[in-house]
Amino acid sequence: MNQILSLLSFQGRYRILHLTWFAFFLTFVIWFNFAPLATTVKEQMDLTESQLQTINTCNVALTVPARVILGMLLDRYGPRLTFSWLLIFSTIPCLMFAFAPNFDWLVVSRLLVGIIGGGFVIGIRMVSEWFPPREVGFAEGIYGGWGNFGSAFSALTLATIAGWLSFGGSDLNWRLAIAITGIIGGIYGVIYLFSVEDTPPGRTYHSPERHGALEVTSKRDFWLLLIMSFPTVGVLGVFAFNLEDKVGFLSVTQRNIVWAILLGIYLVQAFRIWQVNKEVISGAKRYPDEDRYPFRQVAMLELTYVTNFGSELAVVSMLPAFFETTFGLTAQEAGFFGAGFAVMNLFSRASGGALSDRMGSRKWTMVILLLIMGICYLMMSTINETWPIFLAVAMTMLASFFVQAAEGSTYSMVPLVKKRLTGQISGLVGAYGTVGAVAYNTTRTPLPDTPAGDATFFQVLGITGLIVGFLCVFFLKEPANSFAADYEGFDSEAGLEEATSTNPKEP
Repeated sequence: MNQILSLLSFQGRYRILHLTWFAFFLTFVIWFNFAPLATTVKEQMDLTESQLQTINTCNVALTVPARVILGMLLDRYGPRLTFSWLLIFSTIPCLMFAFAPNFDWLVVSRLLVGIIGGGFVIGIRMVSEWFPPREVGFAEGIYGGWGNFGSAFSALTLATIAGWLSFGGSDLNWRLAIAITGIIGGIYGVIYLFSVEDTPPGRTYHSPERHGALEVTSKRDFWLLLIMSFPTVGVLGVFAFNLEDKVGFLSVTQRNIVWAILLGIYLVQAFRIWQVNKEVISGAKRYPDEDRYPFRQVAMLELTYVTNFGSELAVVSMLPAFFETTFGLTAQEAGFFGAGFAVMNLFSRASGGALSDRMGSRKWTMVILLLIMGICYLMMSTINETWPIFLAVAMTMLASFFVQAAEGSTYSMVPLVKKRLTGQISGLVGAYGTVGAVAYNTTRTPLPDTPAGDATFFQVLGITGLIVGFLCVFFLKEPANSFAADYEGFDSEAGLEEATSTNPKEP
């Protein structure tokens, strides 16, 4: 109850939380500002269906590497600068898209907008600096859940706003609506720059010893990091394949060139990982026990985010069509029921973080939420036209709660793995959410576009959730000092307590 009252106070660290979740909210408004206006853009720009699919694909193509790169930047420069400049930068691709004269400009601008979709990882580090381990789950849940609502806000409002901006015209003014989202993002970037600090008063912002790749603390972890880094590049190879095979945007030769470039990027990435960790690999350096961390923790959190956030992205994209075909609803009715899955973010993700704070074990909270999530997806696979629509919606909302609660549980653990590496770890875990979405959507592609195909898809989601839940039982480790008053090796909580009653100093 005290947390709720403090949340409403807009004082101290809760002020930082509110300013930061709103920054994340705006990045998702911008990232998802195309979908509600897609049909209008298609008509006014005379696009084909394959060109529309290409733009949708481009919207997420660079989000995976962006999250990894932004994680590195924020560990080096701090979340205040990184988030501010990302929001200011968002104005550029939004204006490019809004005033695009042709399809090529639309493609380039949506690729750049995908970078804005990586902003989520930045606030994870900011929130973890201002909240102690015993409260970080709830705080990260509020940040993630309320910020994630930006996608639903775009879906629910942008078409209406574009109608208002048409000033009585018959066509929606999509150009001005999209331009306004970018302008608001840029303005808020300046406000954020002068309104927050990276840490509470008296606390030092800790950065990695080396930059350019994630530090690991053992030779075995080096090899595991190389393995787990490949999917973040491989997913772009899948995008390139879809652009060639599904929509014909790339020729076979162009696709092969893209694949060669991606292989080169992975080799450069592997070289940077070796450069940062070569002393550990050679045995010339051994981290003291108190500074070691198991990379296995990061790998398991990546897999949990595949199954929860990855499945959320996949389900949100197909749920309206599922309701429309299964129950014979209109597109508007199906869209309304489908939007409920994302709207649950307002409280379900925070609930997962709060449960992680209160249950006494973050590991077992994660396990329980994943297993229940898996069961809910399996139950969703039994939905058919004989179900009352209200019961089908209720089952969907129940599944949504546990999916997003599991997301909150994942990010209640991310800042506790290794504090000075939180940005990079957050970026890697966040990138795997998009990897999961691509994997699930690729799995769904060969399935028939029928209720039977949808049932099989939900079964895949459910079984994957159960498998990862059981893997967590054996391989996920409870973070050290999960419920401590402060992070291990950092300043005492005195600075945090002081911060609850004072505003951060101006930069």
